[in-house]
Amino acid sequence: MTIDLKGQTAIITGSSTGLGRACAIGLAREGMNVVINYHSSDKEAKEVRREIEAAGGRAIAVQADVSKEEEVIKLFEACHEEYGHLDLLVANAGLQADAAFTEMTLEQWNRVISVDLTGQFLCCREAARIFRRQGVHEHSSAAGKIICMSSVHDEIAWAGHVNYAAAKGGVKMMMESMAQELAGDKIRINSISPGAIRTEINRAAWEGEDAMNELLKLIPYGRIGEAEDVANLCTFLASDASDYITGATIYIDGGMMLYPGFRFGG
Repeated sequence: MTIDLKGQTAIITGSSTGLGRACAIGLAREGMNVVINYHSSDKEAKEVRREIEAAGGRAIAVQADVSKEEEVIKLFEACHEEYGHLDLLVANAGLQADAAFTEMTLEQWNRVISVDLTGQFLCCREAARIFRRQGVHEHSSAAGKIICMSSVHDEIAWAGHVNYAAAKGGVKMMMESMAQELAGDKIRINSISPGAIRTEINRAAWEGEDAMNELLKLIPYGRIGEAEDVANLCTFLASDASDYITGATIYIDGGMMLYPGFRFGG
């Protein structure tokens, strides 16, 4: 299997930290030009850019709130001005605003839905429009590729996180519907659905021996995931090695989706 992404260009939303950061660095390592998108963490975005450039890659950092249509358009315009084309969107930007369901405010609900679901819609729509105009070209077998960052909670219910689970469930069906509609245009669309990955957003779940031991009860494979695990899958889905894969949700979770509570009889 050959992974060759040289000369291609990717926008990765929410890529100044966490999974987005790992994906941006991983794609750049394989030769992709990278647009690092961030909402407010300018310092972190510049650090990612420096790391990519120090390794010989090309990157720019662009601030944009993905929940705002006009800012999404400016993000894609910045990509075109710098690189002239687009080959991949990784719709990764997301956040949590957790609360018990009966205590959840409308603001908490709207905040998560607007970024985690509407933000992906706006970015995917803009990318699909560009891919349709470009058509298939010399860089890839596809006219363009979209990777939606979802979660095991697009299937696993999550008490105390109703807004987040609803958004990710919406991402799964949105992705499948987009993939069905756009496959004829040679636009490939898939989702990555991570389980427990060691990032800042879930530090409380893995930091410390007691917390880690509790978490590992949910992971049959016996270890927490690392951001690089997700980046490796992202790189594969971006490449022609996955050219016959579209409309798929790939769970990268060490077996969390296997209902680990039933390992010992249930």
